[in-house]
Amino acid sequence: MGKTWRVIDTGLRPAAENIALNRALLEARQASEIPNTLRFLRFRPSALLGYHQSAEQELDLDYCRANNIAVQRRITGGGAIYFDETQIGWELYLTKDTLGCADMAQIARRICEAAARGISALGVEARYRPRNDIEVEGKKISGTGGAFEGNALMYQGTLLLRFDVEKMLRVLRITAEKLSDKVISSARERVTNLADLLGQVPDLETVKAALTGAFAKEFGVSFAPGNLAAVELARYQDALAEIDHPDWVNLIDRSAADMSILQASRKFPGGLLRVCLAFDARAGRIRQVWFSGDFFVSPKRAVADLEAALRNVPLDGVEELIRSFFAQQQADLLMLTPEDFAAVIRQAAA
Repeated sequence: MGKTWRVIDTGLRPAAENIALNRALLEARQASEIPNTLRFLRFRPSALLGYHQSAEQELDLDYCRANNIAVQRRITGGGAIYFDETQIGWELYLTKDTLGCADMAQIARRICEAAARGISALGVEARYRPRNDIEVEGKKISGTGGAFEGNALMYQGTLLLRFDVEKMLRVLRITAEKLSDKVISSARERVTNLADLLGQVPDLETVKAALTGAFAKEFGVSFAPGNLAAVELARYQDALAEIDHPDWVNLIDRSAADMSILQASRKFPGGLLRVCLAFDARAGRIRQVWFSGDFFVSPKRAVADLEAALRNVPLDGVEELIRSFFAQQQADLLMLTPEDFAAVIRQAAA
């Protein structure tokens, strides 16, 4: 291993500080002010919006205020997520020439497969799940994503140590009150964490060492512990002044009235199918969808994958999208059909 990269741990921080560090490190790597870096981080309880999302539309702000959950906006896209001390985050700050390509799908596969090997070293069997998840026994244990800044890449992921799925659902505007017990139970069946898998949470140093070792082997490098450099701290202070401010959080401000939470259920020959739908009537787009009910689909992950495929898509053409999805899947629907899923969505939207 001829090359040495830096590994840092910025500790448990409020959301604004972690997001400001995202910007600082990414800008510094783009400017060649810092080496390739692996960063570990943790959040105080936070509801994190994707860059293009509206807090009023996506989050239960009353619940967040009542439970001291900070609301922040990421510098990256994607959907709203809940983050707290029961998770550890990892981030790689690299350059395109390091990776040998700029194709995000290839990059995601390479980094996620390495991370999965690191997680597996803790005593579980983790696997990469396209497009950007890592799972154990078919359940999600890590979500990931990346963003480019010129020649630099920030690729980040989370690892669930312990996790309260119901709290995550309460933070989102599709709250537990709007979701049936079966949907909450279904959500629990789709995610897992190290505490449940191992009966205990490995200490953080063991977790960090496993991931660091996996990335070192994948990229043929060694890691040297480091600290934030003066140039990063200066960039961090500039970023924090903007990010730790209501104007940043409210950068996208759309009314909740434009985002309806709709529900429907219908009995088909293949079983009872329920849907809970976050629908942007003004844009005519499905923002998020949850399916539940008394039906059989194998593998179970096919339903979760369909829900992911239906995020932020136009209602027009949903039938074709669902047909195309199942045409590419090796899924057994028994007596359900793709048209049944589309029909119950249409019923909710109407």
